[in-house]
Amino acid sequence: MRRTTITATRVAIGAVSVLGFAAMIGSGTAQAAPQDCVVTRDLFGATAACHDTGTPAGREYTLVVECVGLHGVPNAFPLMAIGPYQGSWGGSFAPSGQGTASCLGPTSVGTATNAYVAIYRY
Repeated sequence: MRRTTITATRVAIGAVSVLGFAAMIGSGTAQAAPQDCVVTRDLFGATAACHDTGTPAGREYTLVVECVGLHGVPNAFPLMAIGPYQGSWGGSFAPSGQGTASCLGPTSVGTATNAYVAIYRY
């Protein structure tokens, strides 16, 4: 029992250390994939503002945020993992609109390590 407690404590301390390190290097502005977009990343998510007026009709963008932290294992709900994952996103947005994404969700908590805008629909 004592050995299990010590191991669990070490894993928890390691996870907090990784999250703290990611928080120190995780803030700032990220690169946007489509031109004319500005992506701003904070500790737990990102926002994007695009001003792309020369796009074809029907094109949509999405903001993708890459995170590191505690998250649910896909297709295995009760299982949790510590490591990189893609955060939630607020859906697609127009080329002259705004989008948001977060590393905080119902089964995840982590810090943002990268964010970028991708073309969702041509």
